[in-house]
Amino acid sequence: MTIADVPAGLAAAADASQRWHPGHPVNLLQTLSPLMRGNGDPSFSIRPDGLWTAFSTPDGPATLRLTVTGRSDEPAVDAQAWGPGAALAIAGAPRLLGSEDDWSGFDEATFHATLPRLVREARRRNPALRLPSTGRVVDSLVPTILEQKVTTIEARRGYRYLMYRYGTEGPTAGHAGPPSLIVPPTPAQWLAIPSWEWHKAGIGPQRSATVMRALRSAVALERLASVPAAEAGMKLRTIPGIGIWTAAEVLQRTHGCPDSIAIGDYHLASYVGYALTGRKTDDAGMIELLRPWQGHRQRVVRLLGLSGFRKPAFGPRMTIQDHRRH
Repeated sequence: MTIADVPAGLAAAADASQRWHPGHPVNLLQTLSPLMRGNGDPSFSIRPDGLWTAFSTPDGPATLRLTVTGRSDEPAVDAQAWGPGAALAIAGAPRLLGSEDDWSGFDEATFHATLPRLVREARRRNPALRLPSTGRVVDSLVPTILEQKVTTIEARRGYRYLMYRYGTEGPTAGHAGPPSLIVPPTPAQWLAIPSWEWHKAGIGPQRSATVMRALRSAVALERLASVPAAEAGMKLRTIPGIGIWTAAEVLQRTHGCPDSIAIGDYHLASYVGYALTGRKTDDAGMIELLRPWQGHRQRVVRLLGLSGFRKPAFGPRMTIQDHRRH
């Protein structure tokens, strides 16, 4: 995200605003991209005047605008928000941008020296990387469930369909606001989706049933944002249909967990294996490869992804299924 100035009129029109001085480099897109379900995610808009996102809070929906201002070596983040949840959105903006993500242990010289050259170089080039922490369990859990055992393309297509059908328009910022931001459905709205709409979205009955089962305990789910990541992961996995992969993907987003790795991912173990050894590996092999950096394994994985490394392109691809024809 480029550094930009906040239009005075836009800042004045906000329902709540804040300037935050993080004390470290900031890259909005790099930090928040794991929260976006593809470039077509209707709850995000990336524009020259900032990164915009819409979501629900306990006080109601909010539209949040984030912009980096000032010098690149001493940046500030300007945040403006609109809607009933504006105050909570502003209060949560630093945490959203990784204010609680402490890299000091990772960057300590002795530990840093143990890292593969590929990871060290990626960290040098990406000093602004932070792991986001939304605190919104349902918003992370539902699209993650939709991504279980299907291609990313298929999952995001279905998610967008349901967002447009059952989400709500984000609070507007007058003429300065982005067009068509959508607030993801609330638990009650997800639970009200009839079976034929899941079918139209291309989402099979196993995944839709897992969503419905989980969201019947939505209040308890949201409480997990306030407990440690390890405990939250164990409690998530007590829900039938939610396994280690789903829990890890959620905790990466809700808690900014630096150690949650997606065991069971269709591509990740192979990618890590090729990146670190030049050979394909499985989940057990990936765990063993990452063992020296336990506590920071998600940081290592993210930096591998930013390193520019690409694994060899061969082998079977996952087939896109169309459940609407069944």
